[in-house]
Amino acid sequence: MNTPFLKTIAAGATLLLAAGCSTMGGQGSAADEAPPPANPAFATEMAKFNAQFPNPKASKYEDVSINFNNTNKLDERGNCHDKSKYPVVIVLTLDANGRVTRSTTDVENSKAACFREAYASAQLPPPPFAPYLKPIKLR
Repeated sequence: MNTPFLKTIAAGATLLLAAGCSTMGGQGSAADEAPPPANPAFATEMAKFNAQFPNPKASKYEDVSINFNNTNKLDERGNCHDKSKYPVVIVLTLDANGRVTRSTTDVENSKAACFREAYASAQLPPPPFAPYLKPIKLR
């Protein structure tokens, strides 16, 4: 059954699982920090991710890639967590070898830019198909 509801469930489950990879660094920002502006290109990237489901190979890869990210602490590169108190969701576009070829964040601020830079040279396990879009929620 290929419904938007199932796609939404798959995306939500992935983001919840991916949230486990983020570390709880210091807030480093004032309590009165303004929310960052949204990136209008993000919705298109999430729609592409959702279009990958339902797919058993993609679902399995989500588990593999989350474990890889957690084990290798990719989100700790560049000390990005401390740049803002607001979380960032990044969508990585992977080639057939698992190399990040592009990234898009849900917001635009220094924290988002830091994460885009940190993941720019990342090498994840090869995905089941390419291009593969991989979202990660980072605190």
